[in-house]
Amino acid sequence: MRKISTVLKVAVMCLALLSGHLIYAQAQTVKGTVTDTDSGEPLPFVNVLLKGTTKGTTTDIDGNYSIDINSPEDVLVFSFIGFEAKEMTVGNQSTINVQLQGNTKQLDEVVVVGYGTQRKADLTGSVGSVDRDDFNVGQVTNPEQLITGKVAGVQITPNGGAPGSGGRIRIRGGASLNASNDPLIVIDGVPLDNSKTSGTANPLNFLNPNDIETFDILKDASATAIYGSRASNGVVLITTRKGKEGQPLRVNVNSMVSVSQVTNTVDMLDADQFRAVVAEQASPSQAALVGEDATDWQEEIYKNAVSFDNNVSISGAYKSLPYRVSVGYLDQDGILKTGNLKRTSASVSLNPNFFDDKLHVNFNVKGVITKSRFANQDAIGAAAAYDPTHPVHDPNGVGGYWEWLNEDGAPQTLAPNNPVGLLMSKNDRGTVKRSIGNLQLDYELPFLEGLKANLNLGYDVSASEGRTIIDANSASGYFEGGSIAPYEQSKRNLLADFYLNYIKDFGASRLNFLVGYSAQDFLIKNPTFARLNAEGDTLAPAGVVSRPQYRLISYFARANYTINDKYLFTATVRADGSSRFSPDNRWGVFPSLAAAWRISEEDMLKANTTLTDLKLRLGYGVTGQQDIGSYFPYLPRYVQSDDATRYSFGDTYYTTLRPEGYDENIKWEETTTYNIGLDYEFLDGKLYGTLDYYFKKTDDLLAVIPVPAGTNLTNQLFTNVGSIENQGLEVALTYNVIKTTDFNWDIGGNYTHNKSTITSLSNVEEDAVGILVGGINGGTGNTIQVHTVGYQPNSFYVYEQVYDENGAPLEGVYVDQNGDGMINEQDLVRNGFPDARHYFGFNSSMRYKNWNFGFVLRGNAGNKVYNNVASSNAAYQGLRFPGYMNNLPADVLNTNFQNYQLRSDYYIQDASFLRMENISLGYDFGNLFDSNINLRASATVQNVFVITDYNGVSPEIAPGVDDATGGGIDNNFYPLPRIFSFGVNFGF
Repeated sequence: MRKISTVLKVAVMCLALLSGHLIYAQAQTVKGTVTDTDSGEPLPFVNVLLKGTTKGTTTDIDGNYSIDINSPEDVLVFSFIGFEAKEMTVGNQSTINVQLQGNTKQLDEVVVVGYGTQRKADLTGSVGSVDRDDFNVGQVTNPEQLITGKVAGVQITPNGGAPGSGGRIRIRGGASLNASNDPLIVIDGVPLDNSKTSGTANPLNFLNPNDIETFDILKDASATAIYGSRASNGVVLITTRKGKEGQPLRVNVNSMVSVSQVTNTVDMLDADQFRAVVAEQASPSQAALVGEDATDWQEEIYKNAVSFDNNVSISGAYKSLPYRVSVGYLDQDGILKTGNLKRTSASVSLNPNFFDDKLHVNFNVKGVITKSRFANQDAIGAAAAYDPTHPVHDPNGVGGYWEWLNEDGAPQTLAPNNPVGLLMSKNDRGTVKRSIGNLQLDYELPFLEGLKANLNLGYDVSASEGRTIIDANSASGYFEGGSIAPYEQSKRNLLADFYLNYIKDFGASRLNFLVGYSAQDFLIKNPTFARLNAEGDTLAPAGVVSRPQYRLISYFARANYTINDKYLFTATVRADGSSRFSPDNRWGVFPSLAAAWRISEEDMLKANTTLTDLKLRLGYGVTGQQDIGSYFPYLPRYVQSDDATRYSFGDTYYTTLRPEGYDENIKWEETTTYNIGLDYEFLDGKLYGTLDYYFKKTDDLLAVIPVPAGTNLTNQLFTNVGSIENQGLEVALTYNVIKTTDFNWDIGGNYTHNKSTITSLSNVEEDAVGILVGGINGGTGNTIQVHTVGYQPNSFYVYEQVYDENGAPLEGVYVDQNGDGMINEQDLVRNGFPDARHYFGFNSSMRYKNWNFGFVLRGNAGNKVYNNVASSNAAYQGLRFPGYMNNLPADVLNTNFQNYQLRSDYYIQDASFLRMENISLGYDFGNLFDSNINLRASATVQNVFVITDYNGVSPEIAPGVDDATGGGIDNNFYPLPRIFSFGVNFGF
């Protein structure tokens, strides 16, 4: 903190001292705004040159410029790629507003990059952008849902259908094994800590999607290296909505109501089928347990859920103060009974200019309160397994529910509990208060034209609390007398950035140079509380308070040089120091180089009216990974035992401290990336897109590996183990099919091919199969995936099933791979992987007069899922437990397995799919009653259909929030609902 405080003081002093330009005498200053003739939108980065000299400037993000002239006879030349140049004689004017006539669609777009913005035409890296006009619509409660299926190379896999649950974001596949594969997320210049926040299902659901303006996704290292050690998985830059200078007061009210319904459940035996199977397969004593009812337990735990989402915003500009203020309220019910999320959000954005537009200020504050009730998802598995011949309620049962009981009336400890009882007896609630904001000062220094100083001070703080209460009068709380387990957490993330930015236009060339310093401080406090029963007796004592803190210090620089708007060069470097590593490995240096050639600006193509833009890009860079889940992995330390590992002495259980493993030589993961890309545009912007090939290699992979007893303080060690390679191809295409006054139709698509291969595992014995991962239900300590050199990470590791002449699997009969006459672990084979080799998206948007219609399709191909729900339940073994029976998946009628076949590749299934993400229809009523009030109504259906051969609940299975594995294990997945929404939007 001392270093951060020092740099803040120095930065503020620099700004204050340099503001002395106000007392200097100046030459005549001309200022104004440059806009697009057709759209009226401001044009950033337009070159403004004093004719006959090398003196010039460029317009800012709002199209504003300011330049000193020598005499009224001076002529200003305004030029911009894709627009006709214009000359203006100054005369006695102090304000000159200019409109430029454009002839292309894409080149003038501006994208956000690390520490600034760039024209799309000047990009040398691979960047994908989506703005408000192209966002997904409907009940969108989390930011990542806005761009699902929209960006080549970006795959977003839902974490389930619970209220507030988000999605797993992967950019060009994962670059790590056990360290985080999540991208760095930056909101209005503030990088987030991606760790989970207690009391919430998704670390991003604090941000109201209605407040977002654009997503810019930095994909290759030449674009991401400016973020150094946090950028190996890509960077997602989120820019929120702001007021605009000159904009009149505008009030917008958006209201939506949605109904969610279950679309798919586990295919289990119904009551009649179950009775028939019991009569055939179970013993007489088990058959006597069969009841007379017919209960669909999955139908009992799910419901049609109604949700409301309301947002109000006020935006405009008061004199030179653009502003936007918004509030939102979301009440989202879950399809699994008892689940609910309530979110109240507010945001304020102020963007004034001072000192004749020399000082630009961006002030952003967002606050949110989320209140969640988490439904007990154990009920999903229980509903699949519970005997369908018994009723939901029993007045003589525990808590009024029918349960499997012992002779003494107590619940059986090994039997599943009543699914409805599980939901109703557990009250798990959490409240999170979070705020994120920043103050950014961008100051044009007086002593050197084109030099600006930028100071960005940001914060992200949260406080969460909650408690999990289990009713004493319930099967799950019966033996402990219920329980009350409170929790709290507070997190603090402080940011200080300071950089200098120099822009110089030399006429035929242009230089943009940036150099800066960044410091971030992260602190998490986890106080602990005793877990009590309903009588107040201590079930588990309070533990040791956890207060991890780490810091990241960085120096960075970037240079962009453009020659004749044809030849573009970019170089960046960042040096990061992280307190997570030992002094010997604390610092990492991450460079990048990139070049681009705008071939369409060559004389041979400049007059071509068919090919209006063609740019070749080449990039190289190194990025890092320091998000390793542990704050001091290089130090020996002790951790507190949990409830399951406390020491028993008589009737008293004691909490102990145990040593934790460490690696004093642990260091950064480093990812080296090569990229070659092509940007193209035909027919004056009617057809445009990108094509990219990339290759990534990550060295010093961080992973958890087993270590021999006695060599460390643990048998599992987090350390650097090897290398992994990713390579792939991305294609993105947009085509304007029809464009007339009344009718406009755009279609777009993207395709990505990605292949990952582990190339080395240095700490694994040469004859070992690799690192076993992917824990599953069924038995104890079983795994179903493996990391092996030469194979994709998280490959499924199973026996190859043998089938009879009718195609039915033979129980316990597997292929003897090595021909030794025995079936053992030497016969296990790798069979597929959870991450798709191919993924794609397609979207269509039509407008006819006041009507609009659109849809989004997306899909995966080449991925597999392990159906653990079936493998751990689909055998007649489930009918033979003493005193109770489990229901069976209907597939048992096909396999006739007597015992569970957990490691059979029969349960590895093709999970390729095509999903219609959403379909929407809207109507714009225009101005009502000849007033300035406009109204728009829309209807949307999400998750319309899925085409897949996978027979489980969903072909998309991401790992849980706390799961470092690669996903693809279907174990009681919370179904994705189909959602019907109707919304209205008022503006005045």
